[in-house]
Amino acid sequence: MSDGIASELDGINLGDARLNVRAKIVLESLASDTEASINAASDGWSQTKAAYRFFDNEKVTPENLMEPHRAATVQRMQAESVVLVIQDTTELDYSAHNPAGVGCLTAEDRCGFYAHVSLAVTPDKLCLGVVGHEFYSRTPESLGKGKRRERRSLPIEEMESHRWLDGYDLACRLRKECPNTQIVSIADREADIFEIYVMAERELGRKTDYIIRGDGDRCTPERDLEAGPYTYRKMLDELRQSACRGRRTIDLVQTPNRAARQAEVEIRAQQVTIKPPHNRAQLGIRQQNAILVEEINGPQDDTDISWLLVTSLPIKTMEQILKVIDYYRARWAIETFFRTLKTGCQVEQIYLETGDRLHRAVAMYMIVGWRVQYLTLLNRTVPNAPSTAYFTESEWKAVWCVVTKKKLPKKVPRLGEIMTLLAQLGGHNNRSGDLAPGSECVWRGIRRLVDLALAWDAFGPDTRRDVGN
Repeated sequence: MSDGIASELDGINLGDARLNVRAKIVLESLASDTEASINAASDGWSQTKAAYRFFDNEKVTPENLMEPHRAATVQRMQAESVVLVIQDTTELDYSAHNPAGVGCLTAEDRCGFYAHVSLAVTPDKLCLGVVGHEFYSRTPESLGKGKRRERRSLPIEEMESHRWLDGYDLACRLRKECPNTQIVSIADREADIFEIYVMAERELGRKTDYIIRGDGDRCTPERDLEAGPYTYRKMLDELRQSACRGRRTIDLVQTPNRAARQAEVEIRAQQVTIKPPHNRAQLGIRQQNAILVEEINGPQDDTDISWLLVTSLPIKTMEQILKVIDYYRARWAIETFFRTLKTGCQVEQIYLETGDRLHRAVAMYMIVGWRVQYLTLLNRTVPNAPSTAYFTESEWKAVWCVVTKKKLPKKVPRLGEIMTLLAQLGGHNNRSGDLAPGSECVWRGIRRLVDLALAWDAFGPDTRRDVGN
């Protein structure tokens, strides 16, 4: 592609010029066929062997692989007025082949590691890139009954949940790099940690706004005498007793537990006072803006919507409240990113012998996954851009001829036209009324596009070769 993925590694410094060149070659190979193994994606045995040596090189780390992509992402962020930095964690399971140096997941016999990722996204869900990541796993000694209670008693710096504070701190640092861009940190319920709210108040010079889905069990300082002398009222109860601020119909995307559907919700919002956990009383009480979004007349099958959103953003008007809700709904972009990694890039099927090698490979595939998601949404945000800004001449011409079965147009097609054809290569039906193509059709289309472009360069009408006598 003319705006190729290798440019994401411009400025990479692995301490060896040959390694820098190899990094781009490996990245382009992996991106050319996202579902293929490293062997299948590489061009012959020599390239395959070079890729394995690359992932085994101690000079190569996930951090220095991702740094140039992070820098390119920051440049894209600086061009936006608002950027959402979404953080979440996914597990990568390698139990099938148990690589050396890899810990466990939720059970001792589940080998793998967790990837905690911070993803920069625009409010209309255009994925700008990965700005932070952390790989970690558990030890067998940390699992079992009673261990969770023990972990909760540890200082926050020693807990797994500290990664959420690190993610918010990262968003604050990005705010300094993007002074003209509003940064909003977004996270789900695991990030409902009291220390984040304390940190936000202390970060006066580089404050980054946040939207965190609350657990719902936060206490207010007010006693609930009806429930008992030592019981406090819950913030969720206070919100439910407040006046409804409005209703709205929300489109829900399909998930493993829910079909895509529309949900009618009631919205409540007010400022609430919350007290810290009893074992961290020294943190003091805090004032928080809170929004409650609850579905009415839902299917009653455990998929009914109930979102408690804690935010630093203003909630005085209905317009402000709806903006917070829409920002939170954009959080789904990171779920799509994880699905692209696991299904489109098959990262859990990588057969490398050690955890260090896997970490390097997964870092590479994060850039590949971003690229797929970026192209998918770019088609929806700037469909009228010239296709030549993202595709070479041989790529768009080959796709045009194969899919449309027509002569080449006199004018260069728009990006939207070529992306639609590319998605059709990947299985999109393009029927009237169909939704816009998703990332799965795009990554499968890219796989075929590479081969078609190679054939076009070798045998297309622009090529003049004498074959035989």
